[in-house]
Amino acid sequence: MSSPTILLPVDGSEHSVRATTYAIKMAQLMLARLLLLYCHRPFPVQLGEPYFQNAIDTIMAKSQTLITPFREMLSEKGVTFEDLIMEGPAGQKICEIAQIENCEMIIMGSRGRSDLKGLFLGSVAHRVLQQAACPVLIVR
Repeated sequence: MSSPTILLPVDGSEHSVRATTYAIKMAQLMLARLLLLYCHRPFPVQLGEPYFQNAIDTIMAKSQTLITPFREMLSEKGVTFEDLIMEGPAGQKICEIAQIENCEMIIMGSRGRSDLKGLFLGSVAHRVLQQAACPVLIVR
């Protein structure tokens, strides 16, 4: 039997850092692997070459920069993990990846980089709670 998988979507926010700390503890308790996920904005398809490739390179470099501290946190704690960088709306991609990877659960921050004052949950967290096929743990 393979080890359980926990999906950990991150966006670079402090909420993501707290969720990562909690996910590490859960992964250690469950002997689970973590699937670290970052979703970037769509590539600007209306650009021609070489601008299109420059835009892709810039987005991917920013994505790598954002996800690196999370990789380091997981490595330091000796947690088994893989990472994915996906293009598209985070709420949709998180649910799709959780289903494709047959995740036991999703652990994520309550609000991300697009905080709006007065909202209890961010729109991504809200969408994942509504649409995910597995349990979702929201960390504040």
